[in-house]
Parts: sequence; structure tokens; C-alpha cells
Amino acid sequence: MAWMAAMLLALSAAAAGAPALAEPRRSVVEDCAACHGEDGIARDTEVPHLAGQNERYLFNQMMAFRTGKRVHKEMRYMARHMSVAEIAALAAYYAALPPR
Repeated sequence: MAWMAAMLLALSAAAAGAPALAEPRRSVVEDCAACHGEDGIARDTEVPHLAGQNERYLFNQMMAFRTGKRVHKEMRYMARHMSVAEIAALAAYYAALPPR
């Protein structure tokens, strides 16, 4: 958890001049971490790793879940409860994490 807090603090500093919601709400990151791992590396082999993924790809997939174009019950629920700005911030956050 300390690592995630440090990463969010660093993102806050980097995005100081950016528009509001340049980083995801901490609760959104925590919600994602439940399945995808705090470091973006999922512990379950059925769940994809998000760390180091292409930012545009992550954004597009979340938007597809949000609209129902990509079918997954849990991800549709999660994406529908996020704003487009939060989805963009999550995509940037996970893309910035080191892949394994």
C-alpha cells in the first residue's frame, strides 16, 4: 500500500499543471487492485496484467466495457461507475507502471 501511495503522490506532482482528475481517485485504483494487483500485476492467471500496457489500448478497452461493446459483467459494472476522465487517468497510471 505504501508503494501505491508513493506512486499516486508522484503522479500528483507530475500532473500539477494538468486539468482536474489528471490522476484516478485513490478508491478507483484500490478497486482495480482487488483483481489486477496493486502493482498492476494480477495474481490470478485469468486476470490480465495492466502494468506497462499501452495507455490508448487500456483506455479503449475500458470504454468498450463501459459501452457494452466488450462483454464482461464485472468490468462493465466497474467502467460504468467511472467518468471518462477517471478512465483516462487509470489508463495513464497503469501504462506508467513497470511491466513484468
